[in-house]
Amino acid sequence: MTDSATLNPAISTSPAQEQLPTDGTPPQSPELGLLQQSEQFVWRHIGPDPKQIEQMLAVLGLGSLQELVEKTVPTAIRTPQPLRLGSPRTEQQVLAELKEIAAQNQVWRSFLGMGYSNCLTPPVIQRNILENPGWYTQYTPYQAEIAQGRLEALLNFQTMVIDLTGMEIANASLLDEATAAAEAMTLSYGLAAKGSSIFWVDRGCHPQTLAVLQTRAEPLGIQIRVADPAEFRLDGESFGLLLQYPNTSGEIRDYHQLVEQAHQRGILVTVAADLLSLTLLKPPGEWGADIVVGSTQRFGIPLGYGGPHAAYFATREAHKRLLPGRLVGVSQDAQGKPALRLALQTREQHIRRDKATSNICTAQVLLAVMASLYAVYHGPKGLRKMALRIYGQAHRLAASIRELGYKVGPEHFFDTFWVQGQSPAQIQEIQARAVQQRINLRQIDERTVGISLDEATTAVDIWDLFQLFTGSNLPFEEREGWDPNQPLPDLSRSLPPSLIRTTPYLTHPVFNRYHSETELLRYIHRLQSRDLSLTHSMIPLGSCTMKLNATVEMIPVSWPEFAQIHPFVPLEQTRGYQTLFAQLEQMLAEITGFAGVSLQPNAGSQGEYAGLLAIRRYHQARGEGHRQVCLIPTSAHGTNPASAVMAGMRVVSVACDAAGNIDIEDLRSKAERHREQLAALMITYPSTHGVFEEGIRDICQIIHEAGGQVYMDGANLNAQVGLCRPAELGADVCHLNLHKTFCIPHGGGGPGVGPIGVAAHLLPYLPGHPFLPGCRGPVSAAPWGSASILPISWAYIRLMGSAGLTLATQVAILNANYIAKRLDPYYPVLYKGSTGLVAHECILDLRPLKKSAGIEVEDVAKRLMDYGFHAPTISWPVAGTMMVEPTESESLEELDRFCEAMIAIRQEIAAIERGEADPVHNLLKQAPHTAEVVTADQWDRPYSRSLAAYPAPWVKAHKFWPSVSRIDNAYGDRHLVCSCQPWLED
Repeated sequence: MTDSATLNPAISTSPAQEQLPTDGTPPQSPELGLLQQSEQFVWRHIGPDPKQIEQMLAVLGLGSLQELVEKTVPTAIRTPQPLRLGSPRTEQQVLAELKEIAAQNQVWRSFLGMGYSNCLTPPVIQRNILENPGWYTQYTPYQAEIAQGRLEALLNFQTMVIDLTGMEIANASLLDEATAAAEAMTLSYGLAAKGSSIFWVDRGCHPQTLAVLQTRAEPLGIQIRVADPAEFRLDGESFGLLLQYPNTSGEIRDYHQLVEQAHQRGILVTVAADLLSLTLLKPPGEWGADIVVGSTQRFGIPLGYGGPHAAYFATREAHKRLLPGRLVGVSQDAQGKPALRLALQTREQHIRRDKATSNICTAQVLLAVMASLYAVYHGPKGLRKMALRIYGQAHRLAASIRELGYKVGPEHFFDTFWVQGQSPAQIQEIQARAVQQRINLRQIDERTVGISLDEATTAVDIWDLFQLFTGSNLPFEEREGWDPNQPLPDLSRSLPPSLIRTTPYLTHPVFNRYHSETELLRYIHRLQSRDLSLTHSMIPLGSCTMKLNATVEMIPVSWPEFAQIHPFVPLEQTRGYQTLFAQLEQMLAEITGFAGVSLQPNAGSQGEYAGLLAIRRYHQARGEGHRQVCLIPTSAHGTNPASAVMAGMRVVSVACDAAGNIDIEDLRSKAERHREQLAALMITYPSTHGVFEEGIRDICQIIHEAGGQVYMDGANLNAQVGLCRPAELGADVCHLNLHKTFCIPHGGGGPGVGPIGVAAHLLPYLPGHPFLPGCRGPVSAAPWGSASILPISWAYIRLMGSAGLTLATQVAILNANYIAKRLDPYYPVLYKGSTGLVAHECILDLRPLKKSAGIEVEDVAKRLMDYGFHAPTISWPVAGTMMVEPTESESLEELDRFCEAMIAIRQEIAAIERGEADPVHNLLKQAPHTAEVVTADQWDRPYSRSLAAYPAPWVKAHKFWPSVSRIDNAYGDRHLVCSCQPWLED
């Protein structure tokens, strides 16, 4: 047998090193002289140092980065002026500046409720999950063999939701409760009989949920009817209804009879439920709910001024193929060992495109992991004890206030109740005293306030709340005749007996084993050890921009001034946040050239949707609401057509030419054909095929002349920053993936942030929020979406400054072209620009290998795991290819390691082609190789164990072992299991 050196004699040789001048001194590129102070952050973020940049340019036959840009980015699209974002800052300067901004926020005690509760994040989870790059730099678990730890945590999440809600199947999180409710509405609508268009909504739903529902309903022709559930008129035109349990005012009601009536008429019932209350209350699944949605925020996830938080979505197994978002399922690997993977992916938008039932792509994985481990940390007994304590505090406080002569309700409640005064003046006086005590109470109407308690509520808090109604100011220590620890009220007397929970939950050993910190810490790190992240190696996924998420950018996320603020506090308490929002919006507007930016969309898919809604509203305001055709290239992300359909548009595909560009003649023809109905064109730039299309201005002009608007998908903005601006190219709206270009980490598949920039004429149509003046159709539950992670992008831009951001873009393009140059002789680069160069990513053509050696692109992806790498994007946008995006953060050494791994794999394929390796039992078809396999007593494979496990020198020094062999996806879909099984006990 051959060894790795024979397969690839040059495995440790770098062409960049080969190009070193004889005197060892590379020529200096003038633009690098601006940024060569070692103390600046820029050279911490950018992987190659100035000398290596010169070496890589030499490999490409170029003399400078400016020459690279001139040959890569068409002259006609380059911006005439540099960015105006100031000079790069040091890490210390940025932290000090953020501290000043954070200090402008006021962290009051908030008892506002409305779906958001203060909670106590266990320090072991905060430090080892939220603040741990081994968790927050993971990618979406599409390569499941190297994502088993995160998948297990998500399976725990699904099990937790299934158990508490009493439903049959749950997904691995959604963006927020309001979005989850909207997804439930559209799922119900998709199953409805033709002609049914009315969706009933409980008046007791949280106001932000109702607002998002109304946004989602209008383009689809759904009629929202808001009423008390007792007043619902369920007829043949109704297809669904939504109940809140407990409702926004705290009331717990028995809906058994209403659900029966709905089901008799074929109407689906959705329930938005508080998970913690379900430890005491009968779960909706037991009284007939078809879908249950909600938030897991109070399971250890900080308030964060509204996000990010993990929502949940649970339903009947009959609806599994319509379930939005991701679903983790149990399958088996090649050894018959249980293994986890994403199940039923054919239902997702990247497969179904305009036929998809949802455009959801980014989930909230990092937050779902935290919530699941919070349930593991507390266990069923701990959660019930917590719920009983909150319930007891709320009922004791309500009883004490009632004794003062106030009207207090509702009759049945869990943690939230209302207090009605005798006059508006009395309530104003109570609110004034609350302000003096830095306490936030919910103002329900002029005579009524609401109070919601939570895990963080203390006896002192209860006493201070009580005194707001007595008018006294007696210290807690001097209280007399008031005992905060009096016996709990009897559940059977204070809750409807028919709604008291009797069924067990969280019975799986994973929720009952790890209650000491020692055991939980080991469990967390055992899961982490099964996941490859950026702490191990580069993750070269095209279109996903897995760059450095610098520690300095992450630190402020945990500061209480950002993390411990309720999203609906008065604006004067969040002046720091407002300053940060305004500055970040200005930064992003400067980068993109747009007139304004909305930060509300909390995912790229939400950004697409919000941008298309702005276009829709613009046409409607001009009396052209009939414009509903959206042109989308065949190469577009699957979320594009799904978002267009959600926005009430009809998708018409546009062909691409042989070079991977939009076929301009086909575009012109279809724009003319649909001239009277044309609403928009959705285009990704640089193209999804990894090139700067030279005809972009002509493309935009064709659309504008036909009366349409141009939506630019900003997934590839990492190739534009500082070099060109979407607005200057002719785009009217563009969404920006802050979790890509602007350094918010992927978190294993979420959180994400997808703000949109718009031209001046679209400013009036940006999303608003019911808690802000001029509500204009919110797309997220919180006014500024995932507010608490916006400091990451703010910090990145300040750290890099104008020159640093521009240099980052140049180096991203350089790194991609360096990889393309090295690998082109082995895997032809499918698309190049007119000068033979690519943009920030390149597509490698592996299709010939199927004919020559029977090797599929998936085989190469799995073999890369043995070399310690996550595979690039596979089979998209072209089947049988790999799309590689190295980003600017990867060093020359890491780029070379990846190239050497790919070249070595090509030599392994060559051995099959020459007949020297078995066409079935070979290194690629059997990959990945686990430690269990290569150390087994028996080895019957026609290649050595060492070649299987240690194919390159660097893996001998540091080896990441896949924890399972290749997973059988089809088996998992045929035998769908989406909750914890007994095998996880081991």
